[in-house]
Amino acid sequence: MKSLLVVAHGSRRAASNDEIRTLTRNLAARAGDDYVRVECAFLELAEPSIPDGLREAIAAGATEIVVLPYFLSAGRHVVTDIPEEVEKVRAESPDISITIAPYLGAAPALGDVLLDQAQAS
Repeated sequence: MKSLLVVAHGSRRAASNDEIRTLTRNLAARAGDDYVRVECAFLELAEPSIPDGLREAIAAGATEIVVLPYFLSAGRHVVTDIPEEVEKVRAESPDISITIAPYLGAAPALGDVLLDQAQAS
């Protein structure tokens, strides 16, 4: 069973975390058969944590998990912090395939999305 875990930074502002949860529900509705389970996790300041999100996916039967960093640039969180959090669960569950997808800012289509947003103003 393949799962998607969208990883965001997390915020002290509850409404910001709720935006990520809404995004995740929308992705789940669009995922079709690509991902049986789509959830979110947070690097800090909100729950679930990345390890807890991965463990929940595994408990729900995931055998393959794709971690999608919802970040715009390859800063310390993308390059170091997220891989370190993922590695904790990889070590606990070596039989589960856990991969980290490219971060959002690396998506080639992002330029088109930005131009669309600018034109919507």
